[in-house]
Amino acid sequence: MNTTTTHLLLEGVVGSTAYGLSTPTSDLDYAGVYVEPTANLLGLHPPDRQRSTRTGRDGADATYHELGKAMGLILACNPSAMEVLWLEEYLCLTDFGAELVALREHFLSASRVRKAFYGYATAQVVRLARHPRTGDPRRAKHARHTMRLLWQGHQLYTTGVLPVRVTDPDAYFAFGEQVMADPDAVVAQELLAQCESRFDDSATVLPAAPNEAPLEDFLQRVRRAHLTAP
Repeated sequence: MNTTTTHLLLEGVVGSTAYGLSTPTSDLDYAGVYVEPTANLLGLHPPDRQRSTRTGRDGADATYHELGKAMGLILACNPSAMEVLWLEEYLCLTDFGAELVALREHFLSASRVRKAFYGYATAQVVRLARHPRTGDPRRAKHARHTMRLLWQGHQLYTTGVLPVRVTDPDAYFAFGEQVMADPDAVVAQELLAQCESRFDDSATVLPAAPNEAPLEDFLQRVRRAHLTAP
C-alpha cells in the first residue's frame, strides 16, 4: 500500500520500536487506518473482511485496516488494533484521523479490555509452554510481549490510558531471557497468575460498555465525505 494514498487517515510506527523494546535486528513495523470509497462498499462485490486489510509499505512490515474493520476491532479492544490510536506521534494524521484518535476513549469497556489483553497474553503463554525451544531468541521476544500485554492491559483497565512505550525495558529483556531458558515457561505462567489476581483486586475506571453514539456519527460522516473516489 502506498502511504501517499488520499484515503489514508492515519499511520504510525508500531511494534517493538514503539514499545521501546527494539533490538539491533528489529524491523520497523507500520500500522494505519484507511477509508474505502463508500461507493465501493455498495456494489455487488464489496471488500470482505480479509480484503479490508492491506499489508506492505515500501518493503517494510505494515498493516492497514479499512476504517469500518478497524473500528470493529477497536470496539473489541483488540490490542494490536487499539495501539494505533495511542501512539506518541504519527507519520500521517488527517483531520478525520485526528478525530478518530480523539474518540479513542469511547471504544473502551472494562470487560472487553480485560478479556482482550489478558486473553492475548494467555495465548502467548500457552504457546510458550507447548513449544519448549530453549535458546531461541523468538521465545524471548514472545515473552517480552506477553509481559507488555499484561502491563498495558492493567494500565488501561485501571487508568483509562493505554501506554504504548514500556517504562522499564530492562525488566522485559530480563524476563525474556528467563523464559528463553525455561522450557516449560513456568515463570511466564506465574506472571500470568499474578496478573489475573491483580486484575481481580483492582478497581477499573472504564465503563461497562463502549459509547457507540459518537463513533457511529463519526463513521457516517466519513462515509458521506468519501462517497466517491477523488
